[in-house]
Amino acid sequence: MKALLLREIKSFFGSPIGYLVIAVFLLLNGLFLWVFDGDFNILNSGFADLTPFFTLVPWILIFLIPAVTMRSFSDEKKQGTIELLFTKPLTVWEIATGKFFGAFVLILLALLPTIVYVFVISDLGLPQGNIDMGSTLGSYFGLLFLIAGYTAIGIFSSSLSDNQIVSFIAAVFLCFLFYFGFEGLSGYAGGAAGSIISSIGMDSHFKSMSRGVIDTRDVIYFISIAVLFLSLTVYKLKSLKW
Repeated sequence: MKALLLREIKSFFGSPIGYLVIAVFLLLNGLFLWVFDGDFNILNSGFADLTPFFTLVPWILIFLIPAVTMRSFSDEKKQGTIELLFTKPLTVWEIATGKFFGAFVLILLALLPTIVYVFVISDLGLPQGNIDMGSTLGSYFGLLFLIAGYTAIGIFSSSLSDNQIVSFIAAVFLCFLFYFGFEGLSGYAGGAAGSIISSIGMDSHFKSMSRGVIDTRDVIYFISIAVLFLSLTVYKLKSLKW
């Protein structure tokens, strides 16, 4: 699996894809947080916290991560190299997780420079250093799990078709459904049913982590989502193999 992971990372940075993903991610965040007027502009908010960033970034990743993962298996199937991949001394589960971690590492590399925002906000605070580090660290921790969920969904969507555009659209739809769709539907149900529907979605669990308190239920939820979609990917790949 390690060899496959390294191959995936090299393929991202051996072409413009890896650099483009990082550049687009940082550019969009920078423009919305520091340049464009609006609800996400930190300078206009008057508060020394990164809430606008953690509100914005899940929506950017809904499109960015599917753009990264759409080629994972779609390209292999289209080029006819999926059969060659099956001949490697790897289990189907190792193939799926190798692709998953390759995309996951790329998104983490794109996220890493945003840590600079923490120091900038800390310096801008009055008094200096007036930033809720508990909430910020919790939000970053939750973001890691959110990225894992999105990536697993993207990998699964890529296994469904040899057309990258179809894989991209399917991944965007599923990521949107799990992040906001269930939260939106819960408003129509109300009561206990609404709470149950809301708990199926990622938004409530991500917001819970963003408060700075790491609940094991939220961690288990995101791990379950990642494992579920990786398992579905393995099931789909086995059907192709046999």
